Amino acid sequence: MSSAGDKDGRPGEVSGRDTHFGFSTVPLEGKQDLVDDVFHKVARRYDLMNDLMSAGLHRAWKDALVSSLRPPRDRPFDHLDVAGGTGDVAFRVLDAAGPAARMTVLDINADMLAVGRERAPSRFDDRIEFVEGNAEALPFPDGRFDAYTIAFGIRNVPRIELALSEAYRALKRGGRFLCLEFSHVDVPGLDTIYDAYSFAVVPALGKVVTGDGQPYRYLVESIRKFPRPESFARMIRDAGFGRVTHRAMTGGIVRLHSGWKL
Repeated sequence: MSSAGDKDGRPGEVSGRDTHFGFSTVPLEGKQDLVDDVFHKVARRYDLMNDLMSAGLHRAWKDALVSSLRPPRDRPFDHLDVAGGTGDVAFRVLDAAGPAARMTVLDINADMLAVGRERAPSRFDDRIEFVEGNAEALPFPDGRFDAYTIAFGIRNVPRIELALSEAYRALKRGGRFLCLEFSHVDVPGLDTIYDAYSFAVVPALGKVVTGDGQPYRYLVESIRKFPRPESFARMIRDAGFGRVTHRAMTGGIVRLHSGWKL
C-alpha cells in the first residue's frame, strides 16, 4: 500500500481501480476485506469505544437522526438500517416507532451482526431481522422500504455511489434517506483540538480497550478522506434523491445528510 493524500483530506492521485483506505491507496477490490478486518477486530467493543471516543455524544447524534426521521406510531413502517450491525440505531428507531414498525438491519460484517442479535431486546423479537449483505448490492426488491438510515458507515463503503444508488432503488416513492457521518470541523480552534485528539488519543484509547490501535487509526484517517459536505450532497442528488440537505452538529464534527425519493 502506498500513501495517498494527507490528514486534511486532500486526496492524492488515485487511479480508477484504486481507492483510499485511510491515508493509503489500495486496489478497489481489496478495500472491503481490509474494512471487514477492522470491524472483526473491534466488534465486541465497538459501542463501548463509541461512548469513550465521543464522550457519549454519539448517543445524542443518533437520537437527532431518529428525531429527524420521525417514524410513525400509527401505521406500518418498513425500515432499513445499513452498516448498523450492533443495532444501536435500529433499537432507537423501533422504540420511537409504533408497534407495526418492522426493522431490517443489514451489515456486511458477521461479527457486528452477532453482537446486534445478542443485544436485541426480547420485545423486538418479531419486529427485527439481521441480514448479512453488501450496501453496494442490497438483497431486497425495488421499492420495499419506507426509510433507509446509515450511521457512521458509508465512508467505509468502497463504492459510495453504488450504495447511494441502491438506497434509492430499495426505497418506496416518498421514502427518506438519512446518513449520519463524521465531517469536517468548521469552527476555528476546534479543528486543531479535534485533529490532535483524533490522531493522538483515539488510536491509543483503542489499543487499551480493544488491544489494537490500528483499526482506530484507519477510522480516524477515513474521516479525513470522506467527501466534503457539499460534495457528498451532490453525490446524493446524483443518485436520484430530491430535497437534499445537510446540517452540522457539534461544530461540524458530524453531519446529518437527508434526501427523499420523490
